[in-house]
Amino acid sequence: MVNPSPTFTFGNEIALEDLGNGISRKILAYENSLLLAQVWFESGSEGYAHSHPHAQITTVVSGSFQVTIDGETAVLNAGDSFYAVPNKVHGMTCLEAGSVIDSFSPVREDFLVNTKQ
Repeated sequence: MVNPSPTFTFGNEIALEDLGNGISRKILAYENSLLLAQVWFESGSEGYAHSHPHAQITTVVSGSFQVTIDGETAVLNAGDSFYAVPNKVHGMTCLEAGSVIDSFSPVREDFLVNTKQ
């Protein structure tokens, strides 16, 4: 069980977590059934192909990304989104530097290791 994030979170007060390979992230808000994060990518950086038991919906805020989900590939730009079904392999390559908003259900407890709960 996860203690929920505060009612309000302010992006300028959240530490940017360097994930390496040109990727960084801020955990914005969460509770047991949901987690929201913003992730920044440098051009050419890759979110490696992986799967997890969480449903994931991602919206592109800026930049351009080649996204592959379960063998199907599309290029997504600002305002575009994708849904990754739980346990389906998915990954992305950043074509033009930018950021995305990731939402996961249930919460990604593994993402909260470095946050104050």
